[in-house]
Amino acid sequence: QVQLVESGGGLVQAGGSLRLSCAASRRTFITYVMGWFRQAPGKEREFVAAIRSRENTYYADSVKGRFTINRDNTKNTVYLQMNSLKPEDTAVYYCASGRDLPPNDYWGQGTQVTVSS
Repeated sequence: QVQLVESGGGLVQAGGSLRLSCAASRRTFITYVMGWFRQAPGKEREFVAAIRSRENTYYADSVKGRFTINRDNTKNTVYLQMNSLKPEDTAVYYCASGRDLPPNDYWGQGTQVTVSS
C-alpha cells in the first residue's frame, strides 16, 4: 500500500543544483517520517536527510549546508534541494519513509543523480 515515487534526477555539472521530489500517499505522508538515502557504486546505502516537520529536519554531515529537505503537506510530497553538487554526490537517490528515525521501512525505486567534473 505504501508507494513512493521519485523524480528529478539527472546529470549536472559540479557546483550545480538539482531538486528531487517524492510523492507519497496521504496516510504515509502524514504519519511517517520522510527522508532520502543514497547509494554510490561499490558503497553501502547511506542516510542523507530526513524530516518530521518544517522545524525538525536531519542531515548527514556530508551534505549539511548544501542540501535542504522540506515537505508540502497539500501535495503529499517531500523535496530534496541539492546545491553546490560535487562528483562525490553521484549516486542513486532513494526516497524513504518510516515510523521513526532513520526512516527506512519503505523505499522508492530510486533516481540517478550524476555530477560531472
